[in-house]
Amino acid sequence: MKILLADDDPVMLDTLRLCVVTEGFDILIAADGEEAYALWERHRPDLLCLDIMMPKLDGYEVCRRVRAIDPKVPILFLSAKSEEIDVVVGLQLGADDFVRKPFGKHELIARIRAVLRRGQAVAGRSASFTMDDLTVWPAELRGERGGVSMDLSPREASILAVLHEHAGQVVDRDTLLNKCWGLDYFPESRTLDQHIAKLRKRIETDPARPLIETVRGVGYRFRPL
Repeated sequence: MKILLADDDPVMLDTLRLCVVTEGFDILIAADGEEAYALWERHRPDLLCLDIMMPKLDGYEVCRRVRAIDPKVPILFLSAKSEEIDVVVGLQLGADDFVRKPFGKHELIARIRAVLRRGQAVAGRSASFTMDDLTVWPAELRGERGGVSMDLSPREASILAVLHEHAGQVVDRDTLLNKCWGLDYFPESRTLDQHIAKLRKRIETDPARPLIETVRGVGYRFRPL
């Protein structure tokens, strides 16, 4: 598999390169956002690792442009920016994960593998399913309501699939993290909540009758009509 690494710090870029190459991945290297986007257009790698603060185009803008064309390719942000708003902005733009600097090699590789594995698992689900008036096609990363189609990220499709598979039951937070992020993922305390909040804004139509219910202190539940 091919991974695009983009960072304007040459020392960090070399560190990333060594981490990824030693695990057997092919790599593309970019020192700024403009170069990163050009490489993505030309080679269409399997995953993008983007620093946020880069010259010419920042990581957010690269993510925005990529997502306008391809809603499926996994995107990780690698950044020293650590405020919650930075994470939220990244998720709203369609990123799959946010890795804070400094990080260890094992954490980085675990997150890369978890994102790639999750994407492959979603692609393997071919059947559609319905959640009240929402129909979801996980393999196509697509949902539809009332004839209006919406793109889903691999993680959004995974969350919906797990909740649907356990319809009427409470799915605890650890189960959702394990199934949608991977057993070797290192979760932030708010990662799941932020993804659920983002997903709700896209799929909920009646706040009084949500598709995804919060069960405080436990997890989440899809309760069919």
